[in-house]
Amino acid sequence: MEHRISAGKLLDEKGCLQEAGYATSLVREYDRRDIKAPALRIKEWDYYLIYNDRFGIALTLDDNSYMSMLSASILDFTRPAERTVSPIGVLPMGKTNLPSSSACGVSHLVIGKSEFTFTVENGVRHLKAHMDNFADGKPFDADILLMEEPEDSMVIATPFPDAPKAFYYNQKIVGMRASGTVNAAGTEYRFEPKDSFGLLDWGRGVWTYSNTWYWGAGHGEVDGHVVGFNIGYGFGDTSAASENMIFVDGKAHKFEHVSFNIPKTADGKDDFLSPWTFTSSDGRFEMDFTPVLDRASRTSVLVIESDQHQVFGKFNGRMVLDDGSVIELKDFLGFAEKVKNRW
Repeated sequence: MEHRISAGKLLDEKGCLQEAGYATSLVREYDRRDIKAPALRIKEWDYYLIYNDRFGIALTLDDNSYMSMLSASILDFTRPAERTVSPIGVLPMGKTNLPSSSACGVSHLVIGKSEFTFTVENGVRHLKAHMDNFADGKPFDADILLMEEPEDSMVIATPFPDAPKAFYYNQKIVGMRASGTVNAAGTEYRFEPKDSFGLLDWGRGVWTYSNTWYWGAGHGEVDGHVVGFNIGYGFGDTSAASENMIFVDGKAHKFEHVSFNIPKTADGKDDFLSPWTFTSSDGRFEMDFTPVLDRASRTSVLVIESDQHQVFGKFNGRMVLDDGSVIELKDFLGFAEKVKNRW
């Protein structure tokens, strides 16, 4: 049974999560000042992904207390190829002042000669990003608008076993129309609302040191309807609710648990570029997945380690809505990722 959370403050007076579960909007109020865990465990980020069938970009702005980061990626699904540049700052400790809600405000950060500004006002998200040196001494500049935000989004409040003051409060907004331009090292990419969509991964929380998570999402048009999905698991205690949702024309359809069936090589390692499958406990999300591009990165510095595989590809299969009707996906572009972090 999926538990839907009620409105109120996210944390109690001891800094513990008051209620675990899901919602379709930010009904719980996040306030960094309510956290009672060590400051170095607090992690906050805004991640945007914008794409069409040919190319995409990813923009990240985060404050992980002991480090801050700006990250920009160009994704070319036709070649396929990608490039990611991620300058890092040291010990921001919350001074980035990221908004306590995704609904309004400004996320702004400067690291060296890179500067990102994400502004949310009157239902429109304006993303501006600049890097002096993205590739071969040439800059990166993005100016993107995200509009027609759906009525429903995926929101989850997740506790962590054996760490009562740890929690993850997360919102995924899937299927916003996108317009704007990106110039990356002399190549221009133009997004048009007719075929370009954006999503937001908005995260605030206190994390434990070692985690592995699985996340996937996709959005686009199917038979004249804006369709999307969010799937995932692996972090914290999700017994109260999963983060699995289907979206059609801005309305959410909640389903239960999903499994990412990643193939293995002969020596037992994940084979990210071979075909995957996805299966669900209630039969409402059954997919084949054909990878196109693996945006892979691995970082290891002292006690910090991150091993990330965000794999873009084509979904083929069926999604079942709350009323039992079925949406068939055919070569529907999206992504699925596996991330291991010691942070």
